[in-house]
Amino acid sequence: MTIMGWVQKNRNKGGLVFVDVRDRSGIIQVVCEEGKTDAALIEKAAGLRSEYVVAIVGEVAMRSGAVNDKIATGEIEVIPSELRILSEALTPPFPIEENSKTKEEVRLKYRYLDLRRADLQRNLMMKSQVMTLTRQFFSEEGFLEVETPVLGKSTPEGARDYLVPSRVHPGSFYGLPQSPQLYKQLLMCSGFDRYIQIARCFRDEDLRADRQPEFTQIDMELSFVDVDEVIDVNERYLARVFKEVLGVDVPLPIQRMTWQEAMDRFGSDKPDLRFGMELTDVTDVVKNCGFSVFTGAVENGGSVRGINAKGQGGMPRKKIDKLTAFVKDYGAKGLAYIAIQEDGSIKSSFAKFMTEEEMDALIKAMGAEAGDLLLFAADKNKVVWDSLGALRVELAKQLELLDKNEFRFVWITEFPLLEWSEEQNRYVAMHHPFTMPMEEDLPLIDSDPGKVRAKAYDIVLNGNEIGGGSVRIFQDDIQEKMFEVLGFTKEQAYSQFGFLLDAFKYGVPPHAGLAYGLDRLVMLMAKQDSIRDVIAFPKVKDASCLMTEAPSVVDVKQLNELGLETTAETEK
Repeated sequence: MTIMGWVQKNRNKGGLVFVDVRDRSGIIQVVCEEGKTDAALIEKAAGLRSEYVVAIVGEVAMRSGAVNDKIATGEIEVIPSELRILSEALTPPFPIEENSKTKEEVRLKYRYLDLRRADLQRNLMMKSQVMTLTRQFFSEEGFLEVETPVLGKSTPEGARDYLVPSRVHPGSFYGLPQSPQLYKQLLMCSGFDRYIQIARCFRDEDLRADRQPEFTQIDMELSFVDVDEVIDVNERYLARVFKEVLGVDVPLPIQRMTWQEAMDRFGSDKPDLRFGMELTDVTDVVKNCGFSVFTGAVENGGSVRGINAKGQGGMPRKKIDKLTAFVKDYGAKGLAYIAIQEDGSIKSSFAKFMTEEEMDALIKAMGAEAGDLLLFAADKNKVVWDSLGALRVELAKQLELLDKNEFRFVWITEFPLLEWSEEQNRYVAMHHPFTMPMEEDLPLIDSDPGKVRAKAYDIVLNGNEIGGGSVRIFQDDIQEKMFEVLGFTKEQAYSQFGFLLDAFKYGVPPHAGLAYGLDRLVMLMAKQDSIRDVIAFPKVKDASCLMTEAPSVVDVKQLNELGLETTAETEK
């Protein structure tokens, strides 16, 4: 047989040379031994260095030495009769090995070497398998794969667009798609009643571990459906992918939870259900107590909520102070706490302001026992939800409650249609301007728009939103009212979305859709902490590529062709 690949390791024992050869399928050991292998070949093998590319002809034999049960080929070896060096290699700047301890910046600069690591290759092979299964599943369900444009119209309502200047139309710009949203709705108008696309999308926004400026969506849209039909096909899709890729059974139907319930119980619209520590609303218990922080929050229309960290009553004060500093990043002014010792005695940051009866009532409301730590936030609802929601996840990390081998799905439904933007001093769409309100809430759209719920749904896995979608507006009067509430004049609405609104005049079916973040989905399936580990050539936090050094300055001639010029930024 012939094997080809990269030299992983070369061990020269004098008259005995072991060469580990690697390709994306794994590693196999080649053994050159005096008496069995030509002397010239042994000498050649002894000169091999890591990352040389070789071709070796030989016979497969059972290992004469110890079996290596850590690799799939651990029981066999190759006895070579011919060895060719296809390409020599410099010494790489870091070892090509799994779970590399080399700084990520170095690995990303030499990403073509980093991608030789078996763990990254497994991640990308898993991603390829998910993409193949996605196409197979939705094809079997009658979906058509249709490509939509990358060069489109800028739609600033939402995240910031990446702009591409037009040479043919000086002063005009294309917007790279944040999603194929408008095009897939037009496809519904065109009679393609089941659309699917694995689509590249672009958003010029600040990066996090689970965000990139360019990313991939599994994007779909369906006609003549409502919420249940979209959820049904997607539950069956997730069950198929997790079974075939990971051998994991996803129990169906997946649990559903309204947005309001998720916020009240978990302080988050993407709750992690792998552990407890749910929020408890104690507003009514403390609204007339002697602690002004609690009563002040209630009087200002806010709430008081707490979480019970079971068994953590002995947590040192210094650690509690760190948790207090942690929640301040989420707008909280601080944390109030009650630490119940094993002997039943109490340490508290606010007990002196409360009567014994008030403290007993609060502890009872929290379901607390000896050894528990109770942590409270008091403020506007959003601040309380955000801070305690983040705190419960932080505590779960510290207490090692997050099992990456457990997959807990939940649908979050009935999101608010609108949210108030302090920055813009107006309501903005929580999802996008084409999301259908709940029919029973339509009378509130003028009198109390903040209470209108949307026919929107997110699929959440282990505290991560992996996909989201909604039923779309297809009636002219509702769409016009939506634009009016968002502060658009009719002229502004037509300026941005005229082509879609015109299309809707020619007969539009009821339709709904959903899109997954493919990279985020695979990140969780591969049990990674960053989507950079499932993307071949990712960007870093400032949206640059360390390997190619993009973005870069371009030639003045190119700028002149586009009618552009750059100005130097004044140093601060």
